[in-house]
Amino acid sequence: MPEPFSVVVFAGSLRAASYNRALARAVRDLAPRSLAVGIEEIDGIPLYNFDVERTAFPDAVTRLKQAIRAADGTLVVTPEHNFSVSGVLKNVIDWISRPPGDAALRGKPVGILGATPGLVGTARAQMHLRTVLTNLNAIVMPQPAVLIPRANEKFDAAGRLTDEETATHIRAFLGAFAQWIALITRKELPDG
Repeated sequence: MPEPFSVVVFAGSLRAASYNRALARAVRDLAPRSLAVGIEEIDGIPLYNFDVERTAFPDAVTRLKQAIRAADGTLVVTPEHNFSVSGVLKNVIDWISRPPGDAALRGKPVGILGATPGLVGTARAQMHLRTVLTNLNAIVMPQPAVLIPRANEKFDAAGRLTDEETATHIRAFLGAFAQWIALITRKELPDG
């Protein structure tokens, strides 16, 4: 039986009590046996600066790029700020796209999720993120989508997902993502 696909997940938020960081943990906890999900934190990634890049890539950026390259797939969890992705997430993507022609997500299967206390469930942010990732030649899964509205009603104060309907939807998304990885990488789908 093939090994589970390795998946890196990171959230585009720095806030400790972020719903999107909680969603990343829920993804890890709800993953089927066909996926081995590891969370990467982005807290140590500085603002993008070409002068810094020219001198040396920051260790936090190098670690994230290596984790993405070593994984079979990547999941990006995005908040929605001002009808788009957070500045934090865009900054991370700018770093992992460097140097030109060497984007860590190039040719990688990618899935997008998001949660917000608002009613739109990060739809606008996901649309913008999809455009950015496509420009990097990431292979973004078109459907299904995980857009969690009213996240404050679906996660408890400790950041645990408490809404079973949302959990069911995330499980279905993760099953589809395993199939997406198999399709893109041409590897055998692990049981799960």
